[in-house]
Amino acid sequence: MTGSDRLRFGLIGTGRIGAAHAANIAACPHTDLVRVADPHLAGAQSVAAQHGAVATASAGDLIASGDIDAVLIASPTPTHADLIEACVDAGLPVLCEKPIDLEISRVDRLRAKVTSSPVPVALGFNQRFDPAIAEVKARVVAAEIGALEHLAIVSRDPGPPPADYIATSGGIFRDMTIHDFDLVRFFLGDVVEVFATGSCLFDAGAREHGDFDTVAVTLRSASGAIATIANSRHSAVGYDQRLEAFGAGGMLQVCNPVAGLVSASTGTATEARSPYVWSFLDRYAASYARELDEFIRLVRGEASTSPSYDDGREALLLADAARRSAAEGVAIRP
Repeated sequence: MTGSDRLRFGLIGTGRIGAAHAANIAACPHTDLVRVADPHLAGAQSVAAQHGAVATASAGDLIASGDIDAVLIASPTPTHADLIEACVDAGLPVLCEKPIDLEISRVDRLRAKVTSSPVPVALGFNQRFDPAIAEVKARVVAAEIGALEHLAIVSRDPGPPPADYIATSGGIFRDMTIHDFDLVRFFLGDVVEVFATGSCLFDAGAREHGDFDTVAVTLRSASGAIATIANSRHSAVGYDQRLEAFGAGGMLQVCNPVAGLVSASTGTATEARSPYVWSFLDRYAASYARELDEFIRLVRGEASTSPSYDDGREALLLADAARRSAAEGVAIRP
């Protein structure tokens, strides 16, 4: 490919995140959304109609169509590994939402094919590309606060997902905390120890499927630096996403954006503001667009920071270690 070519994309999966990816592909000046696939054909047809694409119920037909240059996978997690393999076999670069699979054994069986193939494969850890998080990472690398000693991450959803989603998601560590595990590796490198604890305090769906709605994780990196993660499946104040990098020279913090820019001061409150934004699609809109830009560079053979298949594997290993730690009450070496 040349730098001026427009990439023709196929999109698999048209749920909430799939629809957001479709809009980003259609809006990008370097890409065209050509085909959309979803077993729920009406969903595929709706998204395709918005962006002038062709809809199908079959992911296999999309991959075999011959008129696309790359594939973005936004279908349910249990389909990811098989679709990645099909794309690699077809010579189609693929950007896949996390996680690769719910079973590390399936990830490992596919690993040799992916890592030995020239076909680009990237994982959708979009938070690396959030402008604020990326800025903190760059300033940490520049030693602005000295050596990084502690990374603290808070991630709380506005409300729990439906019970039927929890049933197929792999649980909170594989579905939600996995983004935080990737950020820990992004900042601290290899993790050598994981201790996790969890409770089910309010979500009947999590309780039904043996999952947690509230978790805390402590991780120790190979350098000795510590990371802590706090997750909850509900937050009365909106989508709560914070990060703090701490070192001997000070700290760098990523704070929450709010839904409005107006504050009010009265006799009962001062500088009262709107709640935080309520949707991950609003909070991380810029990161998804930048994630797509990096993947385009990867496909074109240019320098790219797209998370790799192995990044996805390592994050899943940490998620599995956290699940085991929470179950057994002991620290785990992943």
